[in-house]
Amino acid sequence: MPKFHSLKVRDVRKETEDAVSVSFDVPEDLKEEYSFIQGQYLTFKKELNGEEIRRSYSICRSPLDNDLRVAIKRVEDGLFSTYANDQLEVGDVLDVMTPLGRFYTPIDPDNEKHYVAFAAGSGITPVMAHMRTVLAMEPKSEFTLIFGNKSTSSIIFKEEIEDLKNEYMDRLRVYHVLSREQNEFPLLFGRIDEEKCNTFMKYFIQPESIDEVFVCGPAPLIESVRKVMSEAGIDRKKVHFELFASPQQLAEREGYAKPKREKKEGFQANVQIILDGVATDFTMDSEDSNILDAALKNGADLPFACKGGVCATCRAKLDEGKVEMEVNYSLEPDELERGFILTCQSHPTTEKVVVNFDEV
Repeated sequence: MPKFHSLKVRDVRKETEDAVSVSFDVPEDLKEEYSFIQGQYLTFKKELNGEEIRRSYSICRSPLDNDLRVAIKRVEDGLFSTYANDQLEVGDVLDVMTPLGRFYTPIDPDNEKHYVAFAAGSGITPVMAHMRTVLAMEPKSEFTLIFGNKSTSSIIFKEEIEDLKNEYMDRLRVYHVLSREQNEFPLLFGRIDEEKCNTFMKYFIQPESIDEVFVCGPAPLIESVRKVMSEAGIDRKKVHFELFASPQQLAEREGYAKPKREKKEGFQANVQIILDGVATDFTMDSEDSNILDAALKNGADLPFACKGGVCATCRAKLDEGKVEMEVNYSLEPDELERGFILTCQSHPTTEKVVVNFDEV
């Protein structure tokens, strides 16, 4: 079960004009709890302007680096990202949840794989963790990165990526695609869209050579890459994605607005939440917003962050009954098949529902 602990800020590093990376001191007695797998993320809790804010950011280091570090890019009207970029200092203390996330594949020194990653902007953060880990721990594997940004100056971890290229020049290929900086090669100018993905696949990446694909960034990037990979015959189980967008950004985008849910008059459901082996029972009616909010209202201390179906911090297993989810931006098809739900988006459709947070 993920838990919050207070951690002291060890380092705040300016990465670009609008992004910082933040590292934390982890006490010896908490090191095991904060051990992580490449591609996982941390959730932060902070009271700002009288409101409790929770935000999740991917860890940008390899487990080999002994550095619990995230990158935080400033977003317009973002309370936490603005605070982190303008006010956060070494020695400050933040409430940090233990690592979560499933945006990874197992590492094996005997692997001889070709990893391909598409990232845009701050979507590079978990991809950096993957690159550093794969290149260091799988000496026979190769990595190809297609990285989209506005300009050279906005590239987060630019120097680190160059250092990795120099260290692993035979196994790492990097293509920078810039949307506001002209390049002599048309392929490297603009946004990473479906057309560019197809061109990369045609001339630079042989589909049959691909073993794993990681995609991290806004929804259009993920949609484009998934479509191109599907058309190229890449098994969907090899394509792993993590959406970098706020629920508000998704709601504003055409096709991503929350569908209006029909409420059943007089309907009630008996809900049981299992957390750390302890069951909490309560009743929900059609006026309750979702299982997560109803459980919090009834005293359950459940993990959550965005409450918008994006981060999957509130992910749990549906052991009994049926639910309806309003939106899902994070669960993979195989997770849905195995019965996992996002409790912040789930509404009971049967009279009894059992939700298990202890299942992973």
